This record gives sequence, C-alpha cells and structure tokens, in this order.
Amino acid sequence: MLSQTVLSFLIALGFAGIHILGKNMDFLRRTPRSAWLSIAGGVSVAYVFVHLLPHLARHQETFRQKAEESSSLLSKLESHTYLIALIGLAVFYGLERLARGSARRELAAGRERRPSKGTFWVHLGSFAIYNVLIGYLLLHREDSSWQGLVIFGIALGLHFLVNDQGLRESHGATYDKQGRWLLAVTPLIGWWIGAATTIPALGVAALFAFLAGGIVLNVLKEELPEERESWFSAFALGAGVYTALLLAIQ
Repeated sequence: MLSQTVLSFLIALGFAGIHILGKNMDFLRRTPRSAWLSIAGGVSVAYVFVHLLPHLARHQETFRQKAEESSSLLSKLESHTYLIALIGLAVFYGLERLARGSARRELAAGRERRPSKGTFWVHLGSFAIYNVLIGYLLLHREDSSWQGLVIFGIALGLHFLVNDQGLRESHGATYDKQGRWLLAVTPLIGWWIGAATTIPALGVAALFAFLAGGIVLNVLKEELPEERESWFSAFALGAGVYTALLLAIQ
C-alpha cells in the first residue's frame, strides 16, 4: 500500500496536470456554463462548510488561549479562525476586482478586454501562493487520516479545475502560454516545502482558515455572474452528494 507521503505527491501531480491539461478541456468552456464546473464548485463549497470549518472550530479554543497569553491586539479579538477566513475571502475579492477593473480600462483604451500585463502577474502571483499553500497542506492537514487525504484531494482537485478555467477566461491566451505552466509547478513546490518543514498546529489552522475563505470566494465569483448562466441544479447536486459522502464517513 502507498504511504501517505507518496499518495500526497501523486495528488500534487494531479493538481499540476489539471493546469497543464485544462487548455484541452473544450467541453468546459461554453455558455451556458458547463454543468461539470458547477458540480465541481458545489463539491468545493461542501468541503469547506461540512468538513473544513468544523475542524477549524475545534482549533478556535487554541487560538483563544494563545491570544489571552498575549498583550497584542489578538487578545482583544474573538473567533480568530473565522477572522482569518474572512481575510482570505476579502483578499481574493480584492484581486478579482483588480482584474476586472483593469480589463475595463484596457477596453476603454481600445484594446482587448483583458487585464493588463502587470495585473496579470499580480493576479497569477496570488494564485501561485494559493497553490503553494494547498500543496503544503497535502502533508499538514487538520485530518491526518487516509480518508482526510482523499477527501482533501478530491475537493481541491475539483477546485483547481474551477480556478483554472476561471483564469483562462479572464486572461485568455496569456494564461495558456505562461500562467498555466507556472501554476502547474506551484502545488509541487508547496508539497516539497511541506516535506521539508513543519509549522505548529496553530499555524496549520490559520492556513486552513485562509484557504476556506479563498475557496468560498473563488467558487462563488465563478457561479454568480448572470452572464455565466450557471446551473444551480448542478451546483446543488455537487454540494448535496459530497455533503452526504462526508457525513457518511465522519
């Protein structure tokens, strides 16, 4: 049987493959939005709310105790894990607004409606860090069981699929020529960092909280715009089936 370390590396390779091969998944790029992407989004959100946030809630007491020992601003705050999740959501919302604003300015200047080159690299850099974080957490999860690794791998693999197609739609050929190759490497870099280093459990909880906020924003920004013509039924199906699976194995 494969060790968890080997299996986590294979999952990281799978994440990389999603970015490399996403260009060839023509069936996902159409309007109305592919039902498969809506299903993938539903699975990702179900993972956050049914599996990830309950684990983070158990770490909230640890955050509270550490904060009480400190004289910093943290000692005045409650619900630290959820605050970090909110920061994750806000960061990716800000990045999305940056990309869309840049695209509008390019169109107003008579060019193609795509974010500027500088905005592209800022946007891509943020997702590179995001992917490194996910690769790192393959080896340092809240749930260190085999089940936890498989659940994480499936949910985040589908989330990679949603993000990849969203970035391709936003940045077009520039993403396919440069961006996807950079993002393909980043989960492997994160895995390597995870294999070489270990951070305290409190730090892992903070990383997962930030990830939770990022997942929620990145899924909903792809599902909600009217022009996407998304499939609510497919989103609900993905969320419902994965929720049932998570509840059955917990």
